[in-house]
Amino acid sequence: MSDDHDEENGFDAAIPDSLMPYDSWIEDSYRHVMLRALDYAAAHGLPGDHHFYLTYRTDWPGVEMPDRLRAQYPHEITIVLQHQFWDLKVDRARQIVSVGLSFGGIPSTLVIPVAAISAFADPHIRLALRFSVPEQPPVAAAPEGENVVPVQPAAAAAQPAAAVAEEGGAEKDRGEGSQVVSLAAFRKRGPGGPG
Repeated sequence: MSDDHDEENGFDAAIPDSLMPYDSWIEDSYRHVMLRALDYAAAHGLPGDHHFYLTYRTDWPGVEMPDRLRAQYPHEITIVLQHQFWDLKVDRARQIVSVGLSFGGIPSTLVIPVAAISAFADPHIRLALRFSVPEQPPVAAAPEGENVVPVQPAAAAAQPAAAVAEEGGAEKDRGEGSQVVSLAAFRKRGPGGPG
């Protein structure tokens, strides 16, 4: 249903102003879906042709990654979790995701705050979720202790696991007809539900 058709029927295409934070709740739900998918992959591996693109802000407080990668991707990076990654962990209490990947044959461990993640995709089913990440990161509080996950020895890298970092890589594999799920999808619905 087009926006013009919505207007013809008297529907407002935007969600009305609300004293309840529906946009925030919906985004929190999307993040929960992403974390459940990562939890599943950590426990069971990736079934079939499922694989994940994870885009995150590299300049966000709490992000841990090798300096050479940070120099190459000073603002944002997209990693691919498909064939060669290891030690994928979701720490909900600390709100971080950690994973071991090889970059140029060098094993590395990434620690990613959930708040730094701007997109998650599973191209196998054309699922893409986008998240709001403020342009300016919050001021980081003094860390209580080191938040470092040890890098696995090269032998561990030989087990199922490594990712490829590509800036904009998720965009290349999302073909025509991909479903991008965003808050905008909810703004196009009238009072009667999906149009």
